[in-house]
Amino acid sequence: MKWSKQSLALLVSSSLVMSSAQAWCATAADQSTTQPVWDAAPQPSDAAAEAAPQPSETLDQVVAPIALYPDALVAQVLAASTYPTEIVEADRWMQQHSGLKGEELAQAVDQQTWDPSVKALTQFPSVLANMDKNLSWTSALGDAYANQPQDVLNAVQVMRGRAQQAGNLKSTSQETVTTEGQTIVIQPANPAVVYVPEYDPWLIYGGPVEVYPGWVPVPGIFVAGPSLSFGLGIGIGIFAGFGWGWHHWGADWHGRTVDYNHESYRGHAALAHAGGSDGGHAALAHAGGFHGGAPHGSAGIHSSAFSGSNHGGVVRASSSHGGARFGGGSHGGFHGGGFHAGGSHGGGHR
Repeated sequence: MKWSKQSLALLVSSSLVMSSAQAWCATAADQSTTQPVWDAAPQPSDAAAEAAPQPSETLDQVVAPIALYPDALVAQVLAASTYPTEIVEADRWMQQHSGLKGEELAQAVDQQTWDPSVKALTQFPSVLANMDKNLSWTSALGDAYANQPQDVLNAVQVMRGRAQQAGNLKSTSQETVTTEGQTIVIQPANPAVVYVPEYDPWLIYGGPVEVYPGWVPVPGIFVAGPSLSFGLGIGIGIFAGFGWGWHHWGADWHGRTVDYNHESYRGHAALAHAGGSDGGHAALAHAGGFHGGAPHGSAGIHSSAFSGSNHGGVVRASSSHGGARFGGGSHGGFHGGGFHAGGSHGGGHR
């Protein structure tokens, strides 16, 4: 009888253990069946891709600060705006390496891991600084371009038309403004020198444009009043030999896309929406990985403008009359360390 009690106790204990194990297995099974609910949750890229389209008034507002830039610079800014973090990094890096000039600066930039569009903007420090200091606007521009590229390029044309009707967009000695059908094209007057227009983006277009919230005016980009002016011309020859330089960029106004190396380029956010895995560098070869002659014959361009010298390479413009004067005693040409524009196509227009 004693043995029977022990056997009964052992049997009960075994039953309890088995019951506990079965309960644990059932719980695990329930959890495994509910797991797909978490897997099915929308991913950030899905949510971004399904974002509601921005109305035309909003797009007009976000492109207003750049719509009057030369075509290739518009292309660089739109692509770079999809990399706001790299914009901040690049601008801070430029501040920390302010002693680098000319070829030394270009070589150092080429070693960075930034997107080609961000590298390209290091040649235009005021543009880069403006994007950094107005980061909320930069992010909004990048989101708009990633989600509505054709609408954004169309908004650029709309704003150019408004500025032209207001009498604030016309050819000067710094840039040429031409109309091709319904398209307004802006290119450097001299293929070797690029001027960044300075203007108040909320007044230049005739009727006022609502100021973007938190907008900070940046010197070299912003000038008060309803007119457009120009500062220093920037020689693009030094950076032309790199795969991310000026002549690799343009605007395809027919297709309403940004072109990089003659291919449509939408940048980081759009590739993330499409399932890209490397932040925008998969669509095209990363420009930092190759270095050589630019495809538009830029080998004939020589410039000392970006070296910081004030002779030969630096071009100054009158902000009130739009006239230009060339330093260094060039005798009407581009001698003495100035610009030799042989073979350059310039402009970046496709």
